[in-house]
Amino acid sequence: MPDVKRTVKLITRQAATGEIVPDSEVPMRNWSIEIYLVGPEGDDLPAACFEKATYVLHESFGKRQRQIFKTPPFTVKEKGWGEFDMQIILSPVGMPKGGDQIINHDLNFQQEEYESTHSVTFRNPKDRLLDLLRDSAPAGEAANGTGASASKPERKRQKTSRNVDMEKLAEALPQLQEDDLLQVVQMVHDNKTEDTYTKNGTENGEFHVDLYTLPDPLIKMLWDFCDKKVDMSALA
Repeated sequence: MPDVKRTVKLITRQAATGEIVPDSEVPMRNWSIEIYLVGPEGDDLPAACFEKATYVLHESFGKRQRQIFKTPPFTVKEKGWGEFDMQIILSPVGMPKGGDQIINHDLNFQQEEYESTHSVTFRNPKDRLLDLLRDSAPAGEAANGTGASASKPERKRQKTSRNVDMEKLAEALPQLQEDDLLQVVQMVHDNKTEDTYTKNGTENGEFHVDLYTLPDPLIKMLWDFCDKKVDMSALA
């Protein structure tokens, strides 16, 4: 399985408590942070692909400097007066410690509520983690090499009149080698119609295509090509 990218969203909220820090005019504040995954439509999804979130706060928090939360949205709630940079360590489900995602977060009091997004990459996810990541998959899933991708149908339509298993085709395309992916991209460009939906993510070297907008001859062409390169019988 190639690497999988997702976008993590942090929602920070803060408000003055009405208290003043002793010997100063600085207001005390309550603040909190929640963690979500960004869904296909930009919606907030539970970050269930992580088994825990570890917040590493400023050293002035003493024994509370390192706080661990194991239930989405992994909400930390604290009280203080100073702004600071923190680290948030996200531990994916079922992955070794080396697979942790580390996010640097700026806690500031410029707004009562603000959001920040961070791209994270899961290296070769398997089993339970892969299933959880699929729940938050965007319309196109980045593949290995060139980053070509194919969208899956919103509802299962395993077989079509063209006698092609579209779910398997969507699974097979990301498993192609880089040179093969380049051929796929060229085939799509050469044979697409006005109804074909494609999107070039040039900033990430990605290419997205909605399989269900491809003409039947091109679908069959892609299937035959993948069948020679990938063990289709091993796909779910």
